[in-house]
Amino acid sequence: MHKGELLIIGGSEGKEHETEILDKFIELSRARGGAVGILPTASQIPDQVSAEYVETFRRLGAQEIEIIGVDSREKAESPEISELVSKLSALFITGGNQKRLKDLIKGTALYDTLYEKWSSGMVIGGTSAGASIMGEHMIVSAQTKAKDDVLEVDMDEGFGLLKNMIIDQHFSQRARFGRLLHAIAQESQTIGIGIDENTAILVKGNEFEVYGQHQVRVFDGKNRTYVDVNIADNGSEEATMSGIQLHTLTKGYRFDLSKRELLNRKGE
Repeated sequence: MHKGELLIIGGSEGKEHETEILDKFIELSRARGGAVGILPTASQIPDQVSAEYVETFRRLGAQEIEIIGVDSREKAESPEISELVSKLSALFITGGNQKRLKDLIKGTALYDTLYEKWSSGMVIGGTSAGASIMGEHMIVSAQTKAKDDVLEVDMDEGFGLLKNMIIDQHFSQRARFGRLLHAIAQESQTIGIGIDENTAILVKGNEFEVYGQHQVRVFDGKNRTYVDVNIADNGSEEATMSGIQLHTLTKGYRFDLSKRELLNRKGE
């Protein structure tokens, strides 16, 4: 079987109105005829977050919903949790803290089951932290120290569902252009994808299509001609870059991740 679709959401997706993105997730899950799982591990309030998605998914037509309650690596190693995930047609990863997701799940029996199920066709959706975790690498945090104006970007490993890729979310709304550019500056093969709120990409194979209200940005440094990073007097890393290619896409547009190019024009 082919790997399952990935519905990667930039956060703050519509749950009561403008539910196009979550409608698509439920449509994909129903096509496979099994239960929908909700993984709220990233959240500090998992019960509340899970209840919100259960209510939304039921309203949108989900018949069977399972909560994958994992708040420790011990639970992530549990045979019962892996068995529950093995029966799902789709899994939704909620927002919260992506480092918590990685620390509690990466390298466990649950991760192995999740990856195996996705490799054989299970749909995975994720929003905010649940979006960032899907890349091979992820931005854990970034901050500019007000006193010295120093940008610090903290990176970690993601789940690796998308190789050579970094996903960033809440992109325009939280002014994350600089941090994503900074994250890909040192690795030419890595693609950076910045997804706005209430916006998503649906990845099938090597292609994705944009859904939702706003924009998706793709940063591609494969054909860059120059990158240099200097350390300023205040300790800040300041980059000079040339040849970084930027693509911006809106609803209905498709992109080829292997060829790194736009696939369609307006109306096609």
